[in-house]
Amino acid sequence: MKFSTLLASASVCVFSGLALSDQSHAQPAQIEIGTLTCSGSGGVGYIIGSKKFFDCRFRSAADGYRERYSASITKIGLDVGITGPTTIVWTVLAAERRLRPRALAGNYVGATANASIGVGGGANALVGGSKRSFTLQPFSIQGQSGVNLAVAVSGLRLR
Repeated sequence: MKFSTLLASASVCVFSGLALSDQSHAQPAQIEIGTLTCSGSGGVGYIIGSKKFFDCRFRSAADGYRERYSASITKIGLDVGITGPTTIVWTVLAAERRLRPRALAGNYVGATANASIGVGGGANALVGGSKRSFTLQPFSIQGQSGVNLAVAVSGLRLR
C-alpha cells in the first residue's frame, strides 16, 4: 500500500511539472464548466499498451445539467499488470460557460501515469473534444485496484 501511494504521489509531481511548463503555450483562460466521471471494468496491460472501455457522465457546474457518454481509453507506452474496476473523475475546463448538447464528444490526447498494488491511483492530462476546445483537468482523480504500472501516451475517445 505504501509503494502505490509513493508511485501515485510521484506521478502527480511529474504531471505538475508538465502542466506548469506548458502554461506559455496554453489556450485562452479556461473556466470550470463541470465534471466528467467515467467508470469501467478491469483490464490487462500488455507492456506496450492497453485499451479500456468506460461509461461516463458529465454534470454541468452551472445548472446540474447531465449527459451520458461512452468512452475508450487507449494507452501506448509502458502499461503492465491487471486492474479491477476503475473510476476516473475529471474537472472539465473550457473558454466559455455555455455548452451545446454533446459538445464534449470527440478525441482527447495527453499523458497518463498510474500505479496499483492492491489499491492505487494516477494522473491523466488530456486536451481535445470539439476543435480541441476542452481540457480534462490535468490532475484527474483515478481510483483502481489490482497490480499495475503505467506511464504512457493516452487517447480518450468520448462518444
